[in-house]
Amino acid sequence: MIKFFLMVNKQGQTRLSRYYEHVEINKRAILEADVIKTCLSRSKEQCSFIEYKDFKLIYRQYAALFIVVGINETENEMAVYEFIHNFVEVLDMYFSRVSELDIMFNLDKVHIILDEMVLNGCIVETNKARILAPLLILDKMAES
Repeated sequence: MIKFFLMVNKQGQTRLSRYYEHVEINKRAILEADVIKTCLSRSKEQCSFIEYKDFKLIYRQYAALFIVVGINETENEMAVYEFIHNFVEVLDMYFSRVSELDIMFNLDKVHIILDEMVLNGCIVETNKARILAPLLILDKMAES
């Protein structure tokens, strides 16, 4: 099960965070700072899977953005690693070459995409067309 999903830039600023288990606000800030420091300090040659406290961290870097997913011990690391890539491909399809600014200025749409893919910490959809369908309908409604 996915515990949390973070998008962070190279400066360590959180651009998106979604928690699937209750974590108090003050503990979230501490957790995010520690997780970000851990991931940013690793070199590109090191493994993208990290044993961290009572869960695992899976991360991928795309240009200036890091996507970090915290999972429990029973979740498949490779499946989550591919899920991260699938998420970025969906963002690329929607924004056509997604950037950090796209995420910052369209945070609501990024949350919709993530919510279409993950429900209560479980990956429920990976088909790109089905993920984007509700968002495209909202865009059509906004145009008319």
